[in-house]
Amino acid sequence: MRRDLGGEVDKFLLPDPPSALGVAVSGGGDSMALLHLLHDFCQHHSIALRAVTVNHGLRPEAAEEVAFVAKTCASLNVTHSVLHWDEWDRQGNLQNEARKARYRLITAWAKAHGVSHIALGHTVDDQAETVLMRLARGSGVDGLTAMTPRRQVDGVTWMRPLLHVSRVELRQELNARGLSWRDDPSNDDAGFERIKMRQALDVLEPLGVDAPALAQVAENMARAREALNAHAAAAAKGIVSVEAGAFRIDWQGFDALPEETARRIFLRALSWISGADYPPRSRAVLRLMAALKAGDSGTLDGCRARRRDDSLWIYREYNPVRAVTCAVSGVWDNRWRVDAEKCPDQVHVGALGEDGLRQVPDWRATGHMREVLLATPAVWNGQVLVAAPLAGYTNGWRATLVKDEKAYFAALLSH
Repeated sequence: MRRDLGGEVDKFLLPDPPSALGVAVSGGGDSMALLHLLHDFCQHHSIALRAVTVNHGLRPEAAEEVAFVAKTCASLNVTHSVLHWDEWDRQGNLQNEARKARYRLITAWAKAHGVSHIALGHTVDDQAETVLMRLARGSGVDGLTAMTPRRQVDGVTWMRPLLHVSRVELRQELNARGLSWRDDPSNDDAGFERIKMRQALDVLEPLGVDAPALAQVAENMARAREALNAHAAAAAKGIVSVEAGAFRIDWQGFDALPEETARRIFLRALSWISGADYPPRSRAVLRLMAALKAGDSGTLDGCRARRRDDSLWIYREYNPVRAVTCAVSGVWDNRWRVDAEKCPDQVHVGALGEDGLRQVPDWRATGHMREVLLATPAVWNGQVLVAAPLAGYTNGWRATLVKDEKAYFAALLSH
């Protein structure tokens, strides 16, 4: 007896469905089933549905698959957009680079069309494969959480309504409706890590290590992560403060924490400062923490960490931002907004650096460390310093963090 997959979608999206919903559709069985299920849901609840396809241009079949999706969407009266990725330089992991490109392109598309929620067709099988991949890398609690049902990134909420549904069930649904799909030949290419894990599952299943069991591991780890994050957030509130975009952490309190709690506080500080899409490897984080314990300093992920007096400082390195510039209307280093009541057209925002600091003789009065100030935003007119708000030379300008201290504590709880 077939499961009511429409009911599964209802359970996921109700009682507070988004007013506008996007769905990523490749033409494969998983995403095509999701498209039809969401179309039913949106029709019933009067919700605007938009579909988007990313054409990576890597296979000759891609154009036909895009045309197939477009035709299907037209038959459903669903608005369909095609995004193109032509930036791959043939370096690195293809599947990983393509995945990052999809998220980047779809995020921009969603913002341009006022779509706050994007649905993805990941299944319980995808979750199981991800858990196996993370196990192979020796991942801890966070890694084994694998894919989350919902996650907000850069203002867009990514949803996986079918994370408890199998690929077989989705194809049964399509067959029952008399609908077709297009299989990607690369899904059988054992050169890709995910496909190797897919094939490994066939061997593990007779031993009881099947997709539902591995997905349950991910759910168990998600609950454990939630508890660990809550403990880390509570501990951080008593020892962490932010000054000029740098973290100041009471060393005695930090050093007394359980290693996992301290690691979470430290790792989230690195990510908050660097803005990197992915955190550094846990092994590298623990090495740096051990060095700090021994009284040394170090750099990681574009950040520097050092002890000074009774505090642990974590701040932006200068080198990664030395050439970063933006207009005064932009966000500098993905962290800072710099503005004034009157903003001349000819100025730009860049790192303060040594040249700028030399033009601010009273910077020591701020109480901020020299190294911290070097990587803070300043306003320039060519080579002439106009303002350095965090170094005490405001000249009518102000610098504010896009994500403030409260955002750090919120991130501790949610990641």
